Amino acid sequence: MFQEKFDDDRPLEWMVLDDGIPTRTSEQQDDVLYTIYRQYKNKPNFIPKLKRDLHIEFLLKGLEKLSHHYECLDASRPWLAYWMIHSLNLLKHPLDLNFKLRAIETLRKCRNEDGGFGGGPGQTSHLASTYAAVHCLCSLNLVEAYDVIDRKKLMKWMTALKQEDGSFCLSIGGEIDIRGLYCAISVLKLLNCDKLEFTEGEVTYSTKFLYNKSSEFIARCQTFDGGLGCYPGVEAHGGYVFCGLAAIRLLGDSNLLNMELLTKWAVQRQMEMEGGYQGRCNKLVDGCYCFWVGGAFPLLHLEEDIMNRELLQKYILKACQSPYGGCRDKPGKGVDHYHTCYVLSGLSISQYKYNIDSRVQLSQGIPNWLFYKVEPTEETISLKDEPDQVLIPTHPIFNIPIESVQKTYLHFSTRAE
Repeated sequence: MFQEKFDDDRPLEWMVLDDGIPTRTSEQQDDVLYTIYRQYKNKPNFIPKLKRDLHIEFLLKGLEKLSHHYECLDASRPWLAYWMIHSLNLLKHPLDLNFKLRAIETLRKCRNEDGGFGGGPGQTSHLASTYAAVHCLCSLNLVEAYDVIDRKKLMKWMTALKQEDGSFCLSIGGEIDIRGLYCAISVLKLLNCDKLEFTEGEVTYSTKFLYNKSSEFIARCQTFDGGLGCYPGVEAHGGYVFCGLAAIRLLGDSNLLNMELLTKWAVQRQMEMEGGYQGRCNKLVDGCYCFWVGGAFPLLHLEEDIMNRELLQKYILKACQSPYGGCRDKPGKGVDHYHTCYVLSGLSISQYKYNIDSRVQLSQGIPNWLFYKVEPTEETISLKDEPDQVLIPTHPIFNIPIESVQKTYLHFSTRAE
């Protein structure tokens, strides 16, 4: 059932021209354009603001108790913790020690004997929930959080997930796709596992084995139009583009990708009128792609700034924010912690320019992704008298605070296990 369009006074560019042959896709897109046009038109001179206090209230409420409607996310407890805590970090809301210790204990209960983390206590270890748990723990900046992580067990478990073609299963006997590869590589790099090599019995465990052929697998996921699919031969998607690009940057093999074609694909995902991003060709705008696609731009390492930041921020601030706190896919959709996290992450990316710091020398054994040179945009600088409108810069690869990435990496550089 498509939307009734009353007083449809949209200019032509805000309408879908379907040549008189409407399809489900064209009608859904026209509905979205109609809804967003009216949202923008109703307050033409309104300067949108980040509803920081309302978002914080929404997030803190979720951290205390979730309603029965969240039962479907029982296997996503580490993700819920990550989405909420990362969002609060972006909003510069301080987390007290007691709260952090509670979060640590919650995630500790999700850790299994094999070193991986399940979606909840007693659930099977999974690379996605392990990524969420590890990144959430590391964003707390506490030794007690680092101590929950057993790097040797993690490496042994990941060795069992590693496939001959360079990919990873997401769990023992589970599916294979580029998300699992990113989750594994991101955890290994963040925890500084490259120097951790050990032997048990006749088996030697090392990241050299875990990284083997991974870059080649990512390269084979690149599609004819430049994007990346979840595995070779399938359609490109915004989430997979971020995962593949972030992982191959960590591995130092971005030369294996056609970066010019990938850049073209990413640019084409920004919607001309709405301002946000779609995840695939011919799909609708969605707030979460503010990060999954928008977050790819710092990783392209372009000399010229080609992201339309103003248009993206307009979509985020005018269309993605609920008047009651929390962020959403688009107007008419409900808020949730997933979209709140990735809409705010996309806003953070759009407020800063990221460059690899040329002062960092790989010869010193320091990876160049550890120290990004981050500069606020001119628009962000103009908000100096409104600090509540500015988020902290998120790390474009790990999507936790840059400070947390550095503290975690340096902490584990002094650990033998």
